[in-house]
Amino acid sequence: MIQFRRTTAILALVAASIGGGLIAAFAVASRANSPISVVARADTNQSHQQVSQLSNSFADIIEKASPAVVKISTTRVIKASEQQGNNPFMQDPFFRQFFGGPRARPHDQRERGLGSGVIVNPSGYILTNNHVVDKATTLKVELADGREFTAKTIGTDPQTDVAVVKIDAANLPTLPFANSDNARVGDLCFAIGNPFGQDHTVTMGIVSAKGRNNLRENTVQLQNFIQTDASINPGNSGGALINARGELIGMNTMILTGGGAGFGGEAGNVGIGFAVPSNMAKQVLDQLVKNGKVTRGYMGVSLQAVSRELAPQFGLKNDHGAIVADVTPGKPGAQAGLKSGDVILKIDGEEVQDSNDLTMKVTGHAPGDTVTLDVIRDGKPMKIKVTLGQRPTGLDWAKSGGNNPGNDNGDNDNGAADNSNARGINVETLSPDVIQQLGLDSNTKGVVVTSVDPDSTAADAGIGRGTVIVAVERHPVASVADFKRLMAQAQNQPVLLTVNNGGATGFVVVQPK
Repeated sequence: MIQFRRTTAILALVAASIGGGLIAAFAVASRANSPISVVARADTNQSHQQVSQLSNSFADIIEKASPAVVKISTTRVIKASEQQGNNPFMQDPFFRQFFGGPRARPHDQRERGLGSGVIVNPSGYILTNNHVVDKATTLKVELADGREFTAKTIGTDPQTDVAVVKIDAANLPTLPFANSDNARVGDLCFAIGNPFGQDHTVTMGIVSAKGRNNLRENTVQLQNFIQTDASINPGNSGGALINARGELIGMNTMILTGGGAGFGGEAGNVGIGFAVPSNMAKQVLDQLVKNGKVTRGYMGVSLQAVSRELAPQFGLKNDHGAIVADVTPGKPGAQAGLKSGDVILKIDGEEVQDSNDLTMKVTGHAPGDTVTLDVIRDGKPMKIKVTLGQRPTGLDWAKSGGNNPGNDNGDNDNGAADNSNARGINVETLSPDVIQQLGLDSNTKGVVVTSVDPDSTAADAGIGRGTVIVAVERHPVASVADFKRLMAQAQNQPVLLTVNNGGATGFVVVQPK
């Protein structure tokens, strides 16, 4: 582009120097030995050369990386007992007659699946998604050169949706791991896999975002996805997401559709895909190959992100860090002295961006490791050392206090007083019967919300019927009188409430009207 501007400048200079003889200038420029013509030809040749080099660079990258991506075919036998129990039609004699008569019994059925994988070791270790191989009775791996192998599962990790399988082969092509932390939004990337069974399809895009989480509700997954607009479709799961150097930055896992997030097999691509970062995948790979299972560090606390509304309530200058919403008695966090309301700003000197970031950092440690936390408690900085335990299998770490989607901002106050000075929140004392109905621990203290004015700031904050208010401005609430008094003291200032929704403790800020 700079050279093009330079050529334009030369033409303008020639035209200016001869006044109105612009046609003469172009006539001169058309001569083979004209300096202007030489510059123009050089620019054109160089542009073509750059385009050619750019195109060839993509082809060279893909040609080198593609053989390390494989197709994984699975079969799963669904037992008759599973069909009988899961198919409501087989329970009904009317429908059962269409499946072979009233005495017919379902037969074992074979279900087929298709995914992708990445060879990460020349001796046959292949990285893929857990959901690709989950419950598979047979695994077949097809290489880029057409060879087929029967594979065995080395280990799986549902919490990251990572699995490792192995084939009996040697001297296989591999993909090198990149440091996914160094990937930047806007970086060029390529997805390689087998969408809809179309072998070794390559799509191009950019890294659209990093650190994506909370994509699937009610999940036990540790989510820290790379987002990309490189087209990912059913069959791409477990395939490679590589950078412009041909290094693995992620493993394609999930797509976002109009109906929500899915495991690359529930709908077509709409331009938003997600990949497990290579750093996370490699960490799981190493443990699965070595031990056949994955162990992770665990503090035993529920975490909540610091929002803009919460930051000033905890004496913070920005919304970085993670709030300890609740501490499980007897677990490492409690033993180390962590308390509800502590804000963790750093772990081992590394800044904590949010609650998910802290989760990733903690689970990246091994059980038994001791970490140092930089904590703000009641506005005062302090350091706390925590010796980590082992994260339980299936634990939903992401569970934290906050809004309960099942809350009902109804008008039934169950006889509670009209607490108009409590910003539209009506409460009653938490009785043993209510505790049982809400499924809470019998030692839970506080008041339960019976109704909320739908036009109030409390409703905007997510307070709803069934929310238990444990504290106001960190002062414990044991009765309706406590609640009214503490809310009145807040006057026209934002008020911090400690709440319990379905057993999950968290913090919300209710603004004045």
